[in-house]
Amino acid sequence: MPATKRILILTLALTTLALVGCQSWRKENRAKNNKAVVAEVEEGFRQRWIEQRAAELMNRGVSPNLARSQAIEEFRLNYGFTGAAKQ
Repeated sequence: MPATKRILILTLALTTLALVGCQSWRKENRAKNNKAVVAEVEEGFRQRWIEQRAAELMNRGVSPNLARSQAIEEFRLNYGFTGAAKQ
């Protein structure tokens, strides 16, 4: 590849990077997005876990209200380190 072609490609790549990508790579933006993603994932896990555990308890003959209450309490005991357990 001729040197002038390499220089042109490199110049275009650097210009594109400077115009488009630099602001999206800032650490503050990633931190805010990561916290929101973590909270969303934890809440989804919490809901699925409680639904599954409550269904298991109801299959054993526990009333639906008591099963859900027990499932919520078990989640808090088992996963108290998560943000979802503190809700």
